[in-house]
Amino acid sequence: MGYPIIERRRVLAAAALGREPGVPGPDSSNGTSESSGPAEAGGGPLRAVAGEILDISPHLIIIETPEGAEERLVIAPWATAWHGADVAPAALPIGSMVMMRTLREGRVVERIWADTTRITGTIQSIDGRKDLTVELDCGPHRGHRTIVIPYRASGRLQVRHPKFEPGYLFDAIGLRQEGASQALLPATSQPPYPARAVPPPPPAYAGVQQRIAGTATWSDTFDEEERGAAYPMLERSDTGCADAGVSCAGLPYLALGSLLQIRNVCSGRSANVPVVACGCLAGRFCDRCVECDTSPRGRIAELSPYSYVELGGDLVKGCFNAQIGLG
Repeated sequence: MGYPIIERRRVLAAAALGREPGVPGPDSSNGTSESSGPAEAGGGPLRAVAGEILDISPHLIIIETPEGAEERLVIAPWATAWHGADVAPAALPIGSMVMMRTLREGRVVERIWADTTRITGTIQSIDGRKDLTVELDCGPHRGHRTIVIPYRASGRLQVRHPKFEPGYLFDAIGLRQEGASQALLPATSQPPYPARAVPPPPPAYAGVQQRIAGTATWSDTFDEEERGAAYPMLERSDTGCADAGVSCAGLPYLALGSLLQIRNVCSGRSANVPVVACGCLAGRFCDRCVECDTSPRGRIAELSPYSYVELGGDLVKGCFNAQIGLG
């Protein structure tokens, strides 16, 4: 990600938290999935697989992975897919970029998201009467982004974004098509305050609670096949980011390379996930996730798509109630 001395930070943070350094895989031995598919009834491990569709039928999908390898995976009878709307897996177009949730060591597909993107930032400008063109500031690490909101989706998005005007936060799920991004579904409800007016956190973290609860979301701005998290409360000197260290969740400061024990409260799955990026934009969202219950306010981690899916998250739903452990 371009941050200084990240390997050294990872070793030091792992030692401070009483863990072995390195990037561990998901720990799903104590979890069950939110899916109702029969192969998941025992809570078996999930694996995220991504690639470009080369061929697809009702029972088989062939993809080219980011490394250029060809993979053939079986599509489970209960599998579902999303490509701007719920569709049959066999209806996905050839050439689509897919993220898949798989079972049985990555050989059986049970959920597919095609050309899915997440659009998160601060509204800079809005133009248009029917189809809207929106300019977003996506934070100091992600730059600016121009998106299109089709007329058919504008009503649904604006219901969840009542302050649809410059200076307010925006968060939506959409499609990447022909080099452009279309926002189609609200990822969460818009916070009622301007992006630079984040509510103060509760009393300072005292180091006595074993787990902190809040919202876990995902972003598609991580490197390909990266498993990790962006975390809001990083030292500014560590990240070189003047916007770091802002959150309403009362999180402790951590270093890049720290390992978070993240538990998806909805699915019961957990994993040790390394902090690989600055989550200063996520820290400006003092919102709640209402999947399976209502979380406390604040985004405590923004996950890569791989980590999010392997913890049982649904990319279209946009969040899950989470707990993070620090020791």
